[in-house]
Amino acid sequence: MRAELQADVEAIRGSLGLLRRHLDWDQALRRLAELDSLVENPDLWNDSERAQTLMRERTQLQAAVASCREIESGLDDAVTLIELGEAEGDADTVTEGETALRNLKARAAKAELATLLSGEADQRDAYMEVHAGAGGTESQDWAQMLLRMYVRWAEQHGYKVEWMEESDGEQAGIKSATVRIEGPNAYGWLKTESGVHRLVRISPFDSAARRHTSFASAWVFPVVDDRIDIQIDDKDLKIDTYRASGAGGQHVNKTESAIRITHVPSGIIVACQVDRSQHRNRAMAMDMLKARLYEAELQKREAAADAENALKTDIGWGHQIRSYVLQPYQMVKDLRTSVETSNVDAVLNGDIDAFLEASLASRVGVPRDGG
Repeated sequence: MRAELQADVEAIRGSLGLLRRHLDWDQALRRLAELDSLVENPDLWNDSERAQTLMRERTQLQAAVASCREIESGLDDAVTLIELGEAEGDADTVTEGETALRNLKARAAKAELATLLSGEADQRDAYMEVHAGAGGTESQDWAQMLLRMYVRWAEQHGYKVEWMEESDGEQAGIKSATVRIEGPNAYGWLKTESGVHRLVRISPFDSAARRHTSFASAWVFPVVDDRIDIQIDDKDLKIDTYRASGAGGQHVNKTESAIRITHVPSGIIVACQVDRSQHRNRAMAMDMLKARLYEAELQKREAAADAENALKTDIGWGHQIRSYVLQPYQMVKDLRTSVETSNVDAVLNGDIDAFLEASLASRVGVPRDGG
């Protein structure tokens, strides 16, 4: 086997070793057997909350164990194909094995990266807020493009997206919007996307076809449940009922039942207008407020809190995490990791995995290839 192929084999074996250590392989197998036994007991379902928690744990553990076994089996198959092809002088069989090995290496690297999603809230669903920066219609249109990018990414990964709040722009786009993204490790994958995003393009709203720079911000925080105790005093809340702006749309309810809650001590503001029931909108807004307060506490406990909070201070120059240039050339570049691509259309259609992986890896000091 050629040296470069042997290097790929060793890289895959290295990833497998890391995955097994991360899982604590023997303990994982024992726990999976225990969970299988528990969920087969009909008495478990007398406590639906505990049953659901155990089912989630079982599903995640099953997926992790299956991934390791499939990578290991795939590696054996690829090596067998290559060795068989070389022994028989069959170039097509060797090529088939090489292709399988390359694909497997990429899959193993992805699985290895996923082991970094071990933070306290990484496995949770996520709320994402997008806000237009200064600049009126230009920034509002960019905010809508940015939100669409994240929604496309979520849909491509099989995540469910629920609109919580949306405020239309005066002429186009949105002033702000909040969505809930539900799926495995949603918060873990998206948490490094909080910050300011800069767009440079020829404005479709400028009759002189001049180049404009626009800013929009994204902010991501984890969904919390009743197992996390977040204390909120009613006297600290300012609650407003309002009608959503704009002429209406497909995502949110446009009635007087929309709710805005301001948490006075922290200055955090959340809004929900997804339902015709004011009571349900208030309940969902309270869930969002708890999530924001929980995320704020997580930030305090992370070494990067100061740097990340600085990103939120101003939606403009000097605070952006990524630039999207459509004119005079095409380039998307992450200013934290230096990962870049000229395929702007793909990025704006949700192909942002390379940026997510690099920023996640850099956050914990794991080297990744840029470009």
